Amino acid sequence: MNHSSFKLRSLLLGVLILAVFCMFSLRLMNMQVVDGASYAQEAKVRASVVQTLQAARGEMVDRYGRPLVVNESCFDIVFDKTAMIKGQDNEIILKMFDLFQEAGESWIDNLPISQTQPFAFVEGADSSVSRLKKFLELQEYATVADVMLSLVERYELEEYPPAVQRLVAGVRYEMEQRGYSINLPYTFASNVSKELVTTISERSDELPGVRENESTTRNYVSGDIAPWIIGLIGPIYQEEYQQLKETGEYQLNDWIGKFGIERAYESELRGKNGQRRIEILNGMVEDVVDEVEPTPGHTIALTIDKNLQAVVQQALADHVKNLNETAEPYLGKEAEGATAVVLDVKTGDILAAANYPSYNLQTYNQDYASLSQDPLSPLMNRAFNGAYTPGSIYKPGMAVTALAEGVLEDRYSTVPCNHVYTYYQDYQPRCLGYHGNINVMDAIKNSCNIFFYDVGRRLGVEAINRYSTMMGFGQPVNLELATQSGQLASPELSASHGREWVPGDVLQASIGQSETMATPLQLASYVATIANKGVRMQPHIIKSIHSYSFEEIISQTQPSVVCDMGVDEEVFEIVTEGMERMASFWFADYPIRVATKTGTPQTYGEFTNSTFISFAPADDPQIAVAVVVEKGGGEVCTPIVRRIYDFYFGLGQTDSSGAEEQLLLQ
Repeated sequence: MNHSSFKLRSLLLGVLILAVFCMFSLRLMNMQVVDGASYAQEAKVRASVVQTLQAARGEMVDRYGRPLVVNESCFDIVFDKTAMIKGQDNEIILKMFDLFQEAGESWIDNLPISQTQPFAFVEGADSSVSRLKKFLELQEYATVADVMLSLVERYELEEYPPAVQRLVAGVRYEMEQRGYSINLPYTFASNVSKELVTTISERSDELPGVRENESTTRNYVSGDIAPWIIGLIGPIYQEEYQQLKETGEYQLNDWIGKFGIERAYESELRGKNGQRRIEILNGMVEDVVDEVEPTPGHTIALTIDKNLQAVVQQALADHVKNLNETAEPYLGKEAEGATAVVLDVKTGDILAAANYPSYNLQTYNQDYASLSQDPLSPLMNRAFNGAYTPGSIYKPGMAVTALAEGVLEDRYSTVPCNHVYTYYQDYQPRCLGYHGNINVMDAIKNSCNIFFYDVGRRLGVEAINRYSTMMGFGQPVNLELATQSGQLASPELSASHGREWVPGDVLQASIGQSETMATPLQLASYVATIANKGVRMQPHIIKSIHSYSFEEIISQTQPSVVCDMGVDEEVFEIVTEGMERMASFWFADYPIRVATKTGTPQTYGEFTNSTFISFAPADDPQIAVAVVVEKGGGEVCTPIVRRIYDFYFGLGQTDSSGAEEQLLLQ
């Protein structure tokens, strides 16, 4: 190759390189100078993250404004994916374990597998185990070993010992369940001590993506007061989220009401979340802007009297324990559950609704496994959903029906009681006594079966059920919380069970036996209707709804009449006199006139329940009470009712129901 040719080629190559360099220089200058601002802004937009600002959940108070559920400020420790280094999740989690264990604090772990070996599914957590298997796409029959193997593979935990695998898997599983992402930080632990928060903050360099978050925690002030009514909140599960996400108001890491008022009034309590925008430049947070401030939820005032509720709950517990310790076999010694409802006769306000055995909302999650397996069913709201045969407490309603229909002409009308009812040849039920010619008032006082057999036969089941329906039996209560409707014995009900209705059935229905069943709430409403001279008020548990700060009343529940029986007031005066005569057995020395009726319905073979209805004062009724003691053996529930009246009317050592309170709600 001659020297001139090489020189020419070198020159051409140099020109080409220079041209390419100039082209890129011009392009770079155009990007940096001409369009620089535009590209910089575009970069910021692409690194913009929107996060939700949680609204404070509405609180709950009793009828006098005394707190039942409040929010308390706390610190949470959260994982923020915008700052966490990819692939270091397990390492960060292990470091957090060390810090939390050293501080003696716990973190969120809902994996339904024991934390100690040999691993086992948590007892009583069947639904959570099923959810876990479904998430891992395993068959329902998969063993705990199968589940652990799947978790280890999913979260790349092969290098760790089994105990550590279980702990890390618990956090990683919960992170996925809560929808952990750039937009959704994950709460690793709630209500963390300030000391631990400080420690984590000081070590932030080695914990990228871990930060504190000032939050609120739900404090169930008196967790054992009316837990079935108040309810509880919990995390949203995947299957729930599939329905909730359509509303656009929930995210996977939100909490939601699970039962009770927390669930029934979720829309009122929830509030409206706000929105925060985080601008990130080169992986660093450049700016944080709160674009929409959160709006707190509404505060709900219940109709219950917190102090009265506590008295009723304790009275039930004491009565059952006393029966267990002192009663004779089959006469109350085997008593198990108990329930009571107290109503305001004039308004329908539920002043107390108690159950025994009970539980505490503060420890509900820790205790759930044992509570759910307890044969006495402490989780059941007996007051609203327990269906019981009323027994003889049904007789005052029968008396109302007989007087209203003219089967009994007046208070002096009598029926002969000779211990055996002989109207039918093939069915001759008995009475507990020999009462001779007995009138309606003494029939109530002495609970004469034959008196009510006879008036029931003459009335017929259609008339009986027509009046019982007006008094609330077998009818939906339409309470703010779910309730049972109960049932009334009838030919139709018997036919639905494949049984023929016979004449003797109406006799048993007349004394509150047969297939008639009612909830304690219905029984309280029934006796309140008698006290109210035939006017049945709508029971309710919500007194009013307020803005979070109580500055505004959103709504108030007004008393409403469900049914006016249209029966002469004298009928109820006669029945009330009979109930007062019965009360004289136990309230003879009481400073307030009391009306009562007892029952001993047979429901457990050799065992009987104890039922009791009452209202006071008999001459100007204010409150009505219904009590049921399961396997109470016919032992009268007077001690329970007396303690209720002592408290409510300020007759005992306890304060009255709010007279000395500085009332927040009027």
